[in-house]
Amino acid sequence: MDWFGLLALDELSHGLANLSMFPYFDVAHYVVSIMALREQPGALEVSRVSPLACWFSSMLFCFGGAVLSAIMLAEPAVAPLSNSTSVLLASITWYLVFYCPVDLVYCCAALLPLRLVLSGMKEVTRTWKVLGGVTQAHGKYKDSLLVMIAIGWAKGAGGGLISNFEQLVRGVWKPETNEFLKMSYPTKITLIGAVLFALQQTHYLPVKTHHLMLVYTVFTVVNKARMMLTGSSASPFAVVESAIYKTLFTGHSPYAALAVEVKRACIDHGATNGTTPAGAKEVGGNGAVEGQSGSLKAKEESEKKIN
Repeated sequence: MDWFGLLALDELSHGLANLSMFPYFDVAHYVVSIMALREQPGALEVSRVSPLACWFSSMLFCFGGAVLSAIMLAEPAVAPLSNSTSVLLASITWYLVFYCPVDLVYCCAALLPLRLVLSGMKEVTRTWKVLGGVTQAHGKYKDSLLVMIAIGWAKGAGGGLISNFEQLVRGVWKPETNEFLKMSYPTKITLIGAVLFALQQTHYLPVKTHHLMLVYTVFTVVNKARMMLTGSSASPFAVVESAIYKTLFTGHSPYAALAVEVKRACIDHGATNGTTPAGAKEVGGNGAVEGQSGSLKAKEESEKKIN
């Protein structure tokens, strides 16, 4: 793509691709994830009653994607926790967010300017997680586009995908919050990223890896900042989702218009003859109700005559 060179973005994309996530971006990811846990209903109470359950939930928020992708690839689920430095860093972050004296760390991190920076850094880590999952799956299943998408999605949004299991750790059971039933924005944007990087890895998308990383990262960071500044939780893909849903998944039949015409003809024919056609009871509910009420009246009159 020549316009990257024209806009002097090629060096920026290379610099972004060579950027190290440890320790600053990883710490930002831990802080934002654990703050999201703390803001869950009842999480603060659980932290006072059972610090161990709170710590385990925090680790699932921080490393859930790596754990889920490891399970899907038939690898040890504890492998992501083998990095003692990362686990120690996440544990220190957990303690400071939940138990720091006078709640200093959480109050400072909750300030909008700092939270904007931390959330933007977390979105940068999302790009690396999705790309890492897709690349890992591509190394084992070169011809399976679906596996690459699934692993990239799991690694980038695993914390949300296993949210029901995390809630069970805190003694909460809310199956209606399943991400597959109602996807949140992070889950959607991660799925889109997994599809894009999988297509790029299989050469269906003619874009260089570092260029796609730059475009995807800029989009996620800018859109996250927009949502935080405006206080909006609406997905930017709502219009597209609605159009696709109405076109493909509402069950609209091409014979719907013909069925409506047949129904009208049956009703008109019954009204002309003064009777209720048998088909009207099957097509519409009003004919069935009128037929039932008529039979009830005839039965009452016959009973009166007998009495």
